[in-house]
Amino acid sequence: MEGGSSAALTRRGLLVGIGAVGGAGAMYAAMGALGLAPAGQDKQFAAPRPGDFALRGKAAAKVVILGAGVAGLTAAYELGKAGYDCTLLEAREKAGGRNLTLRGGDRLTELTGPAQEVTFGEGVYFNAGPGRIAPWMVTLDYCRELGIPIETFVNNNASAYVHTNGQTRRARTARADMYGYVAELLAKATNLGALDKAITRDDQERLLEFLRRFGDLGPKLEYEGSPRRGFVKYPAINRGTPLDAPGTLRQVLAAGTGRAITNDFGYDQATPMFQPVGGMDMIVTKLTEAVGQDRIITGAKVTKITALDDGVEVVYDGGTIKADYCVATLPPHILAKIPHNLGAEVTAALKTPVPVAAGKIGLEYGRRWWELEDRIYGGVTETDLDITHIWYPSHDYHSDRGVIVGYYNTERHAELYGALTPEDRRRRALTQGKKIHGEKYRQNLLSSVSIAWERQPHIQGGWVRWPAFDSSFTLLQRPAGRVYFAGDWLTHLIAWQAGAMESARGAVTQLHQRVLQSP
Repeated sequence: MEGGSSAALTRRGLLVGIGAVGGAGAMYAAMGALGLAPAGQDKQFAAPRPGDFALRGKAAAKVVILGAGVAGLTAAYELGKAGYDCTLLEAREKAGGRNLTLRGGDRLTELTGPAQEVTFGEGVYFNAGPGRIAPWMVTLDYCRELGIPIETFVNNNASAYVHTNGQTRRARTARADMYGYVAELLAKATNLGALDKAITRDDQERLLEFLRRFGDLGPKLEYEGSPRRGFVKYPAINRGTPLDAPGTLRQVLAAGTGRAITNDFGYDQATPMFQPVGGMDMIVTKLTEAVGQDRIITGAKVTKITALDDGVEVVYDGGTIKADYCVATLPPHILAKIPHNLGAEVTAALKTPVPVAAGKIGLEYGRRWWELEDRIYGGVTETDLDITHIWYPSHDYHSDRGVIVGYYNTERHAELYGALTPEDRRRRALTQGKKIHGEKYRQNLLSSVSIAWERQPHIQGGWVRWPAFDSSFTLLQRPAGRVYFAGDWLTHLIAWQAGAMESARGAVTQLHQRVLQSP
């Protein structure tokens, strides 16, 4: 017994020393070697460290990464912390993938149709891809780590509009009326004893008190309107001019505002949300700097992937590269078309998710009329039109000019706009937006640029949709030989940068553990 105690102390002392020199990764590797690491423990992500290799007495491996989007850059960044020799092959002319911010002087091409020259003024930008980040997402952790300043993205603005069934109203008005009438219905049902079998009388009183506040109900538990609806002229020296009385319950229900006023209820859309100062591509810029621009080969379309016994060989436009491992972060429908020897099962799995069309248009105005006249500072107008959303900028308030996202649509609506020329997209977007904002929507327009993601070379989709998260999904979360897969499409955060980052971290963890355990 005394001998066992002494041995345990010796192992503990050894681990403490290893941790001090090599860090947590080295300590965990040592625990594994000593048989002390708990099996199957769900650990938080820990970036590989050079000390892990010092512990094992070996060098880091060479890795080729297919795609320099957010997933590829994140994988290279994390592997680079431990000294892995990473090379990224990017088919497009610059890194970033769907994290695309357009500025004056940029040129946007599509698979078909004319190229667009971006002519925005100095300091003006348009996030053509992702535009917002929830606070719980790992994306913000990378912003902190990389020194990227962030600011609030106004995702819910009571002063924005809801346009449904041909009617336009402020979001605050639509919410007040719907919440008011729903509260009235439930309050009356409670008072009539309809809930006697469900909750006690004390709980019913508590419920009624909540409903009075929730719906701003009157003494008789009726919704008769509320200052929450807004004013024609807001109170100042006098009491202001209230809006006309709300419509009837039937009219409020007929307006069909339900989806629009609950759009930000989800865990991924709830206020507050954030954006990098200066454009979403600040994330790409900082990741590229950390990885090293010299490690990214652009214009390098991958044409063949061959798994070897001792590595992976990748052929691309301009050359061939051999590496110990490969991390493939291209969209699955693109990867599926690349000749490889990874097996028919992998090909079938890559073909399973379906690309989703998505489109946006940036409209640059020489006058920020939405702030001056509509008193809208950031936020989103929800519509049942084919434009779906209008976004107002959440930055550079009171500037002379600014960019509105005139539509952000998906699937059939995105396909409709994507099939049009850029001029016709702008024309249709202005016609639809005029239904909400009036003639001023067509005035002081300086320039525009639109993107149809399904027509973007080497991407061909805004994101993908899995028919089911089945065996194909789980198959691709594991390596095929020495080829690992990563991307938002391999997570339950599809279409979010956080998904790409989380997936990259998962692939890095698997790859690094394999390298440490290899002979």
